[in-house]
Amino acid sequence: MMETIQHKAEFCVVGGGLAGMAAAVAAARHGAKTVLIQDRPVLGGNASSECRMWISGARNDVHETGYVEELKLENNYRNPQLSWSIWDSITYESVRFQPNLEVILNCSVNDLTMDGMRITSVKGWQLTTQTWHVVEADLFADCSGDSILAPLSGADFRIGREARNEFGEDFGPDEDDLKTMGMSCLIQARETDSPKKFIPPAWANKYLTDDDMPNRGHGYRGLSNFWWIELGGEDDSIRDTEVIRDRLLAVAFGVWDHIKNHGDHKADNWILDWVGFLPGKRESRRYLGDHILTQQEIKAGGRFDDMVAYGGWPMDDHDPAGMNGTGRPNMNYPAPSPYGIPYRSLYSRNVENLFFAGRNISVTHAALSSTRVMATCATVGQAVGIAAAIAAANGLTPRGVYEQRIQELQNALMDDDCYLPWHVRPIAELSKNAILRASEGDPEPLRNGIDRPLDGQENVWSCQPNGWAEYDFGRTVPLKRARMIFDSDLNRKGQGDCAYYEERNLLSNYPLNQPDRPVPATLVKSFRLDVKDANGLWKTVWETTTNHQRLVVVPLDCDGCAVRIVPTETWGAPSCRLFAFEVGD
Repeated sequence: MMETIQHKAEFCVVGGGLAGMAAAVAAARHGAKTVLIQDRPVLGGNASSECRMWISGARNDVHETGYVEELKLENNYRNPQLSWSIWDSITYESVRFQPNLEVILNCSVNDLTMDGMRITSVKGWQLTTQTWHVVEADLFADCSGDSILAPLSGADFRIGREARNEFGEDFGPDEDDLKTMGMSCLIQARETDSPKKFIPPAWANKYLTDDDMPNRGHGYRGLSNFWWIELGGEDDSIRDTEVIRDRLLAVAFGVWDHIKNHGDHKADNWILDWVGFLPGKRESRRYLGDHILTQQEIKAGGRFDDMVAYGGWPMDDHDPAGMNGTGRPNMNYPAPSPYGIPYRSLYSRNVENLFFAGRNISVTHAALSSTRVMATCATVGQAVGIAAAIAAANGLTPRGVYEQRIQELQNALMDDDCYLPWHVRPIAELSKNAILRASEGDPEPLRNGIDRPLDGQENVWSCQPNGWAEYDFGRTVPLKRARMIFDSDLNRKGQGDCAYYEERNLLSNYPLNQPDRPVPATLVKSFRLDVKDANGLWKTVWETTTNHQRLVVVPLDCDGCAVRIVPTETWGAPSCRLFAFEVGD
């Protein structure tokens, strides 16, 4: 008999991609004892070193903040040379050393127990230790992508494309089918300083001319991303994964053989640096929640009362035939950026204690073509994690959070720097009622509840280094925490040959002499917090010289009659910029 290890938690997350990471970390930070189970040795899913897809999300100046921005900024600080292994270490560190969170890696969930329509435990096999792990919890989230808990629990789900007339959508088949978007084994190239040969394996596909790969751009700029190496949408996107992987590898090596050996692609000095042997998936099972988000709702902007996340990627629908097709590999249908995603699409309609986050949320195929990108998945995951913490603290089901605590969830998300379009973050009463003054400029944007440039307004207070902003309370009051939002240049671009892209977490190929990735110059690097006592004396209570994050929350645990923030240095910009500074009791 193999050993079985028992775990007990309030919240269990299955799947350690960005959505699962965000859900687990958010829940733990908000007080729920959490277990995260991941079936791979690394975290990040499609954004990990095993798949190497860069993180995409909303467009038009509304890039995602919250947990996903935290990871990106840590990567800028720790990983200027853009190593995938260091990125893996950052995602690992984020969950492995998070208090209140236990992580079980290399563990594949394949069984569960139920009490009526409520999951009571999940069971997984850990390959590396030949051990079973059983996690009992009050609440569960399936962030596994393929929705492993759906067939095990009897949760309602769908696979494939709805007929256009079912929800009145503009694109899709005349009749519903089981076809999906395919999966990709990406490749990465690296430029060297001299010509290099490439000898393909005998089993690689042959693409002798560009006409053999119609509509698949692969010139120099095309080396930036090989997402179109795609197959499997006409097969079973779960059961046939291993067969599809083998076919994708033949395509991948054949594509590089074509680039190097058939025609002039200006790739003489380039080498094939990496090939993904784990396919990155776009679509499989989608859960059915209390609401199914549709294309038409996305087009209308998704202004739901229970909006807890948002998207902004176009509806990017891929041909199920992938490389077997001769037409365009994908079609982009416009989507507003941003559009809202409702909380009711993030929990099961028939399993009482089951959340989900990632590409498996309750949406139609058409809507999925936008919501599936990873920055969107991460913001959805953060919403699920905080909702789980609220549910655990109040003895609620996921549906109960919607019925009783939705505004609390929205406010908690905004406090954690998750932007919610068309919402204003509530300001702590202590700061709202204090006198706010500054050494220069109008400091009122620091407490307007809008933590980014929006609708042509900067919403920022700016000062020269060693300037200050302060709250004067007029009396001695207890001070529990200070919350700051600094300017991380949300629309920052890539460097060198990648400057035509918005900045991603990592590169898809590596040109020679690619410059290091800097910490955004606009971020405040050094600042201090001073508190004035009843005798009028100022004392520094907190100080840092290495800040590289946008959201900074500092516990104060002291009394004072005024609090002052003094930014002293940036990472390169001439002025110090803050979107928010407030203190609470």
